[in-house]
Amino acid sequence: MRKSAYVGMIFLFFFLLAAAGTFFLVVMDIGGTAVDMPARGYLEVPLSGAVSEVAAADSLSSFLLGAKPLAMHDLWMNLRKAKVDGRIQAVLLRLGLLQCDWAKANEMREAVLDFRRSGKKVYAVIEEAPDFDLEYFVATACDRIILHPLGWLGINGIGGYVPFLKGALDKLGVRAEFEHVEEFKTAANMFTEKGFTPAHREEMESLYSDLFAQYVATAAKARGKTEAEFRALVDRSFFQGERAKAAGLVDDCLYEDEVQDLLRQDGRAPARVRFDDYTKVKPSSVGLETGRTVALIYAVGTIMTGESLPQVMGGSTVARWIRTARNDGSVKAIVLRVDSPGGSSVGSDVIGREVALARKVKPVIVSMSDVAGSGGYWIAMSATKIVAQPQTLTGSIGVLAGKFSVDGLLGKLGITSEKLAFGEKADIFSPFRPFTPDERKVLKEEILWTYEQFLTKAAEGRGLTRDEVDAVGKGRIWTGRQAKDRKLVDELGGLTMAVGLAKKEAGIDADEEVRFDVWPKKRSFWQAVFSRSGIGLDIKSAAGREKILDAVRMMNRTKIWAVMPFWFKPD
Repeated sequence: MRKSAYVGMIFLFFFLLAAAGTFFLVVMDIGGTAVDMPARGYLEVPLSGAVSEVAAADSLSSFLLGAKPLAMHDLWMNLRKAKVDGRIQAVLLRLGLLQCDWAKANEMREAVLDFRRSGKKVYAVIEEAPDFDLEYFVATACDRIILHPLGWLGINGIGGYVPFLKGALDKLGVRAEFEHVEEFKTAANMFTEKGFTPAHREEMESLYSDLFAQYVATAAKARGKTEAEFRALVDRSFFQGERAKAAGLVDDCLYEDEVQDLLRQDGRAPARVRFDDYTKVKPSSVGLETGRTVALIYAVGTIMTGESLPQVMGGSTVARWIRTARNDGSVKAIVLRVDSPGGSSVGSDVIGREVALARKVKPVIVSMSDVAGSGGYWIAMSATKIVAQPQTLTGSIGVLAGKFSVDGLLGKLGITSEKLAFGEKADIFSPFRPFTPDERKVLKEEILWTYEQFLTKAAEGRGLTRDEVDAVGKGRIWTGRQAKDRKLVDELGGLTMAVGLAKKEAGIDADEEVRFDVWPKKRSFWQAVFSRSGIGLDIKSAAGREKILDAVRMMNRTKIWAVMPFWFKPD
């Protein structure tokens, strides 16, 4: 066979593959929202893998981003629907390793406990679970925890190691040169230190001892044990099959067929309802979302100026969403759901300004997820009320700026450079040389000015004095529980509590249903393809590549950051 024929066959194969993928996306998009619901069923929820706050805005984004993560919004909404849906008899959680932190885990617990108030049962099924503390924390909210007869359960506590890269950078000839405000602003410490500074260790030990104490107290109460008894089980760490049951950590050791028998009612087995299918059931079909409108805006990702990209919160984008909700007379309140470690101080202030303006017109309630620190706190601090989970990592009121100098590395590689600069400090952020002492002084003065703006705006938003904010600032991160004690947040709870506060502040009765206007908006397949804004992933087109490069250039231009540590969770 001729070479051209092989090339043609390969081209045809990939063309058909692309066509099939496109057809699949179109069918998903048009295929509608119709769901064939059984008269009696149980909702099966796969709780494992990556967990996002909200699903991708369109099927094309999901396809290009790969595996679809579990969305907290979908979990929260599906359990709300299932609670009042007479066709759903029970919920079955299939628990695997979760890629999220403790605040999202507590949000899951609250959603499960709220569903159980309907009188329906929730079962957690675990097959094999080493190093399973966070997931077990979720499971303890269920009526029964079921372990595979040969499965082993590991509840060995919270901890690990935090890496520091300075030694490696020294060997490479790379210097991390950062100025920060103040001693607890440890975002760059993994690059500038060979171990914990006293302030860094104090912060980390305070945070994780509080998270561990909350975990122990909650799990012990749920399993009918004292905290001392549960701590002793954590120290034993690993339990297999019947040993886990004998220790009171699980209720049953069952095979899959026995799990199905457990779900039977009146001798009849309920049909399985897939989580993704149930997501398509409209809330209004079960009596939800029938009243006045509350805007629910998701502010997720590292903050940059400009427009949003996947995993990047664009200051202009989120500010526009808030502005639209502010100007919409039908929207009675705004709930801003924040899951962000911060980022650009300017991008954060762009959003924070819109929050402050919206607050003058209608209630703005912030609901904090896993992280809402530094720039993530900046966008929240002017809200009417702030709600955080006890395990949320927040605060981090501080800023830093700096660069990496690679002149030593280039010298080792035999790479030389010549300077061209028109202006005394034109090359101040060049990676080809280190800062001078005078430049470091100027940089410190700049970030101190930004820090003062942070303190002033936080004091105005929270009704505190500048010194009161500074006392709990200096870059220090707090758990939600610690933050409430320091008046950085108002209430401890999740999205449900935030919605309740929004209704109260807007004069809506607690029992009245509200309709959610969710941002980012869902888009059809064709809107995603032909939208001018797109999703920022079309690397085949010049415009798509340029948009991604613009984001990289913007990150390079951002010199002053309000961001939490790059490596925070010990592993």
